[in-house]
Amino acid sequence: MRGAFVTSSRSVDSHFYTERYGDFLLTAAVRPGPDLSVVPREGYRAAVYRDRRHGFVIPLLTASVSRERLFDVFLALLEPLGDIVDVILETSHHSPDGKHRDLRRRGIDRPILASYCCEFEDVLVNDGCCGIAVMSPSQPMEIQFDEHKILTVYARELQPFRCIFRSFGIPRDDAMKLISEGEHFHASDPRHYAEFKKLCQRLGIGRLSRVR
Repeated sequence: MRGAFVTSSRSVDSHFYTERYGDFLLTAAVRPGPDLSVVPREGYRAAVYRDRRHGFVIPLLTASVSRERLFDVFLALLEPLGDIVDVILETSHHSPDGKHRDLRRRGIDRPILASYCCEFEDVLVNDGCCGIAVMSPSQPMEIQFDEHKILTVYARELQPFRCIFRSFGIPRDDAMKLISEGEHFHASDPRHYAEFKKLCQRLGIGRLSRVR
């Protein structure tokens, strides 16, 4: 469930401003619903993605990471992808049904992409209407940093990514629930949208007429 940080209930308003759950810090992009059906916590879990239509199966890892190290973990996960990567920016800005559009850039040096991401860290971390996916052009590996600020790794060989999670002290917990799996609310800001458009320009992807 998607929503805005706007409500007439004072008690629910206070819930929206709660960013700490134990040792876990949320970004400004998303909040759990008032019923707290999913309490945010740190960890990663393993699963398998199956595309029944195309008969495609690939292992994956999904991680929930506390705000203070979320961006550093994202950058670390990019390293196993190689020196050249493809990138997709995802946007649901001005989308009444919450569906996002994909804007693709093929063939960019990973260190250059990482530098752009650092320049626009605030929008990538705190905008609940944008996400980024980075892929290897030579083998089936992809890192998603989505609108919920959840990290997902798709790869035939997951061991390098498990090592990265362990190096940051992120525990494996295959029973954990993600904030996206319960009632939750997204937030964005006009300044974030302006920064998102600048990031599109920096990467040379999408037409500004399409990214309104």
